[in-house]
Amino acid sequence: MRNVAALALLLMTVMPLAAADSVLAIPDIAVVDQNGKAVQFHRDLVKGKLVAMNFIFTSCTTVCTPMGANFAALQKLLGDRTDVALISVSIDPVNDTPARLKAWSARFQARPGWTLVTGAPRDLERLVKALGVYSGSAFDHSPVAIVGNDSSGRWTRVNGLVPAPKLVTMLDAHRTRTAAAQETASK
Repeated sequence: MRNVAALALLLMTVMPLAAADSVLAIPDIAVVDQNGKAVQFHRDLVKGKLVAMNFIFTSCTTVCTPMGANFAALQKLLGDRTDVALISVSIDPVNDTPARLKAWSARFQARPGWTLVTGAPRDLERLVKALGVYSGSAFDHSPVAIVGNDSSGRWTRVNGLVPAPKLVTMLDAHRTRTAAAQETASK
């Protein structure tokens, strides 16, 4: 456990906390959630929503557990808010079945509003490439989260270990910017 904490601390010092906003074209691939339900990634999970995404695999022994704990803390801070979707995308779809995702999320007491997805390896590879988080191997991935607002098309890539209160602030900023832009456009 000390090794995981040391690795997490090291990664937080070498990876920038946030990158500039970017526009992402999020593909609408078929995925399966932790309950075995087939959904379309963009249409059913992302479209028109504030979203925080991270990228995990259930057999990970390094950064995935702290990222899961961070999303659990984020979900707790969000409380009953329904305007934010949390999504964990498996980067090991060959091994991460819906049952494994469900068991992994149970470790963090994940509630509705936090969806974990897996799918066909080619489709998930296309998704993580489109999101700019492809590493070529699940074992070489960095702790990355993406926070944004699909309505505005603006997304911010951050260290997946950024404290949950900072993620809430970023989500609120994305919501506020979109509301301000819509108000300006309607004048």
